[in-house]
Amino acid sequence: MHSWHWISAAICLAALLLFCITGITLNHAGSISAQPQVRTATAQVPDALRPYLGEHRDEVPPPIADWIGKQFDLSTRDASVEWSDEELYLSVPGPGSDAWVSIDRINGAARFEATDRGWIAYFNDLHKGRNTGLAWTVFIDVVAAACVFFALTGLVLLWIQARQRTSTWPLVASGCGIVVVLMIFLAH
Repeated sequence: MHSWHWISAAICLAALLLFCITGITLNHAGSISAQPQVRTATAQVPDALRPYLGEHRDEVPPPIADWIGKQFDLSTRDASVEWSDEELYLSVPGPGSDAWVSIDRINGAARFEATDRGWIAYFNDLHKGRNTGLAWTVFIDVVAAACVFFALTGLVLLWIQARQRTSTWPLVASGCGIVVVLMIFLAH
């Protein structure tokens, strides 16, 4: 049991520290000032690429995606794409950032904006799993399962050692009681 407990602790350590620290920054988000950095640009889609704007698709045509990448230094791989009669609109959110490109389908005028909200916003978005992708979502779930395992092995160790430490169960009950009282009476 000791081995399982310390192995799960070792696996969880970095992620648990990250989630604890970002839990504090999320709880005090209104007190932490940030100066988002906004980049904007405009460009004109080359005439040779304009025919690709004539078709409605579920994705960005590869030549247009390549042009956007070179013109605005933006990957469209995870972009959500919206086609209308007037424009092609791409939204590319990421942890701590947002970007979009709007291309007029008739005249080829392109507008771009990217907002970087800073490192704290980046880590807070990682904490929430916001715009992080499947790999990070799976990672969060694995860490959560490892933390549950860590807590349960700790509980088993408490049970094993409770005979030598008479304060074990009153402390466990107090910890559970505090959480329940705060949830019921103060977390509205």
